Amino acid sequence: MLRRLLFVALVAGTIVLAYAFAEARRDPAVRRARIAMADWPAGAKPVRAVLISDIHIGSPAMDERRLDRIVTQIDALRPDIVLIAGDFINGHEPGSAARFAPGLLAPLSRLHPPLGVIAVAGNHDYWTGRDALRSQLAAARVMMLDNRAILRGPLVIGGVSDDYTDHAKLGVTEREMRSLRGAPVTLTHSPDLAPSLTGEAPLVLAGHTHCGQIVLPFYGPLAEVSRFRSRYRCGLVREGTRTVIVTAGLGTSNVPLRLGAPPDLWLLTLGPKR
Repeated sequence: MLRRLLFVALVAGTIVLAYAFAEARRDPAVRRARIAMADWPAGAKPVRAVLISDIHIGSPAMDERRLDRIVTQIDALRPDIVLIAGDFINGHEPGSAARFAPGLLAPLSRLHPPLGVIAVAGNHDYWTGRDALRSQLAAARVMMLDNRAILRGPLVIGGVSDDYTDHAKLGVTEREMRSLRGAPVTLTHSPDLAPSLTGEAPLVLAGHTHCGQIVLPFYGPLAEVSRFRSRYRCGLVREGTRTVIVTAGLGTSNVPLRLGAPPDLWLLTLGPKR
């Protein structure tokens, strides 16, 4: 009897692991939202923005071929701009970005939205080698913002560096954003920055949490990476006049498995308030 129970448990565990690995490698779900912005420039057309995060190239869940397929999926959405909220590289080993980052070049080079591709670095990017990553992204025409702001069409995009590794400089970024005229969008890796931002940051786009990555029925996520726990775990969060959007990301961290938290990307239609 005991042997039979152990066999059943082994088979059930194998099925769950196989399913979780398949879920980690599935095409991302497309989440959609319309965001009305008070500071929208008069006469400017709405902008279609795609938000992705947590590629984690180098994991068994993310290789160049899968990323290339996702880029095709993004192109089919016909975005005006693509925003990437960090963690391009998998793992923690210093210097490993030099080995993994070239796998980003060919797929990301195929992105040609009219307003460009803007990114920030995540905690894994700093751990593994941000400079090596930055050179590969530049070759792919991806602009990485480090505590800087830039004007793209009607959008003022402030790229705040990673809060988790203490590289964020909010004051510097917010001052640059105030010097430009347009609708402000804050792009950062961890959503934990949101409560520290001023009232002039009505839209915050982030990743980092993987929406829990492994979320068990009746228990919840095995681990919380946000110091606010479930507050910014996943999806669209409205707090007063601020909207925080946290994508589940594309890849995985630590283990190449997802359960109850499938990969996703967001297609956002940004425009004026009626």
